Amino acid sequence: MSVFKPLPLGRTIPDLVHAVSCSLPTIAAVRGYEEKKPEITAHLTSGYPRFVLHPYVQQLTAHYYKGLIQPGLKLWLVSSEKIASRLENYLKSETITVRFQEDGIYGIAHKDEAEINARAKSFLQHMGGFLPSRQAEDQLVKIGLLKNAAHEVLFAADSENEIKRYLLKALPDATPEDLFLAGSGMNAIYSAFKSVSEVQAKKGKTIWIQIGWLYLDTIAILKKFTSSPSDYIFISNIFDLGAIQQLLEKQGSRIAGIITEIPSNPLVQTSDVKQLSSLCRQHDVSLILDTSIASLFSVNVFSYTDVLVNSLTKYTASEGDLIAGLAAVNPKSKNASELRHLIGKFREELYPRDAARLAVEISNTEKVLTRVAENTLHVAQFLEKDTRVNSVCWALESKSKANYLAIAVSPNSVGSMITFSVNGSLDAFYDRLSFPKGPSFGMKTTLICPFMYLAHYDMVNSQEGRKELLLHGINPDILRLSVGTEPIEDIIEALNLALG
Repeated sequence: MSVFKPLPLGRTIPDLVHAVSCSLPTIAAVRGYEEKKPEITAHLTSGYPRFVLHPYVQQLTAHYYKGLIQPGLKLWLVSSEKIASRLENYLKSETITVRFQEDGIYGIAHKDEAEINARAKSFLQHMGGFLPSRQAEDQLVKIGLLKNAAHEVLFAADSENEIKRYLLKALPDATPEDLFLAGSGMNAIYSAFKSVSEVQAKKGKTIWIQIGWLYLDTIAILKKFTSSPSDYIFISNIFDLGAIQQLLEKQGSRIAGIITEIPSNPLVQTSDVKQLSSLCRQHDVSLILDTSIASLFSVNVFSYTDVLVNSLTKYTASEGDLIAGLAAVNPKSKNASELRHLIGKFREELYPRDAARLAVEISNTEKVLTRVAENTLHVAQFLEKDTRVNSVCWALESKSKANYLAIAVSPNSVGSMITFSVNGSLDAFYDRLSFPKGPSFGMKTTLICPFMYLAHYDMVNSQEGRKELLLHGINPDILRLSVGTEPIEDIIEALNLALG
């Protein structure tokens, strides 16, 4: 009997208090979530923490609002006083803000208007600034609104030291002082971007280049936080290093940095990292590489970067119950000393209980990755041979296989991600599939979602948007599959049955 049983709408994935995903079991549910239909959102008690406020955060916000904040204001509880100041500064041109502080909890309140609410929420989403769920839980216990914190295994000694000790296995050229743990993967990316920008601006370098279609919040950071719209350049073709070389030769004196994912999300494509790094160093351009898709334990790219960033939510926190990030400074980078100082200043520190939980889970990383990669190889081969499947993208797809193998820890170190499309109806396939369905990846649990619907619903839902996606080689109806550790027979059987 298969291990996969359909999950009801809104069920947390996994079934834990601090789960980072939730069930969206049908395309209608996905659309309803994006369109904020009450009959769908009423069932969503939780979700990915940078998009959906955890119930404990909502409960604590309601408590403080009732007792301390005047009516007509919207209150956001944030991860630190530093984030509160940044949000306050971000909103100051359009609204009056009220600073909130109570018993070590910080927040910003402003006029409760839809447009301002959306701007504040997206700002906190991009930089990973919401109050962590475990911090909210601890505070609710402290003030008597919750009896006990959820039982979970926590590391008893120095959690940060233990996490770094394990990460150094994948980054042997680094020291503990080069590693900066952050409250989320996006906060690590924001901190790296902000730090490089500050270093390079002193040289008159302000332009950023995005190579390939990247994760939506990375794109948002580049678009919103570069000095001007003209300082953001998007090169769609991840393999076109000739175009990058021409750009560097023409504008290298003004280019601050390049950021790309190795491999990319959602097309799982890999650039020629060695050549890209060489071009960057010739023109004093900083290179940020995000290794989240396959994990920093699957690829050897640290020596080519100035800063490596990685979401530790993926693979290292494979139970799927916390978010965390890493920014690792290459000690051989010409700006290493300054980057260490600035990233330390800009990043949000990992909440101690999140760190204690991660320090327990991280020891399983290589075991989980090995099992996941074995399954991924089998699933990719099954999908590539099946005539009911239209397209398959994964680490060893022919277009980028050579580039990926050049930096892979081993030929089988492929991570969990496969992006594919079906020849028949997306709705019918997705609705029939018995996998857990929701955002995120890199768990022990197999997980699938119609990625572009969740990441760029406005584009998927318009004719012009769909045309633009296709122009960049992205089928709007692609499915992003994160293969888990379940028996491979059950995974293949579930896919086969759903394909009809």
